[in-house]
Amino acid sequence: MSSFANHQQQSRFPANASSVRDPHQTTDTGSAKPKQKQPDDKSKGTKPKTPSPLTPSNGPGDLQVSIHPLKYTWIFWFRQQRSPGNKLVSYEEGIKKISTFGSIEEFWSLYTHLNPPSALTPTTDYLLFHSGVLRPVWEDPLNLSGGKWIIRLKKGVSDRLWEDIVLAVLGEQFDDLQPPTDEDPDEWPGICGCTISVRPNEDIISVWNRYEADTQIRDKIKESIKKALNLPSTCLLEYKTNNDSMQDKSSFRTTPVVDRQ
Repeated sequence: MSSFANHQQQSRFPANASSVRDPHQTTDTGSAKPKQKQPDDKSKGTKPKTPSPLTPSNGPGDLQVSIHPLKYTWIFWFRQQRSPGNKLVSYEEGIKKISTFGSIEEFWSLYTHLNPPSALTPTTDYLLFHSGVLRPVWEDPLNLSGGKWIIRLKKGVSDRLWEDIVLAVLGEQFDDLQPPTDEDPDEWPGICGCTISVRPNEDIISVWNRYEADTQIRDKIKESIKKALNLPSTCLLEYKTNNDSMQDKSSFRTTPVVDRQ
């Protein structure tokens, strides 16, 4: 998380550049001596100049920029229940890929152009999953044996909480909460992704994990969510397995709404 919190664009130009004094200029005009004619540089050769921070690295316009890669590649998805013509569509039909990113810079470049949840019309979802999840659905091979923690929110408080959980997931705050397994233990994280579902009377944040059977890991994920969102210890979160969702064809059950101002 500190990588996100401390990442800022540094100015490429010196502060108060217009006030930098000419080294040949004197401030004492009364005792100024006539300037000595400087030898012609052409007669002695030209001294190599120190490269400017704006010097292109590979060609015109290609500036040297530091990139901060993320541990995994991530994909932002978008889903609407209705098409632009107000026709009801299935869950799969409504899912559209927004963009893929693999660095902090790419994330912020994308995220700052997305509307916040408060500006979305019901019924709309944002879905963020790592690239190992081919489709952000219950039946995906990496989601199939997992489930999700559900936080139901009062309208008007979701924008900041959604951003906080996104940064927690990308910032690897859940990476140590993965049970040992013989199947590619290091290739993909225990957290598959997170979603926010904008509904007429509430907004719902979900954090999806890969293995639902380990209840100790599930409880640790819940506490990490509360910490990331600064939720009170008394706040109730509900866990639902993806298998249960496939059985009853629903993502959420009725849980208390979090009223966090």
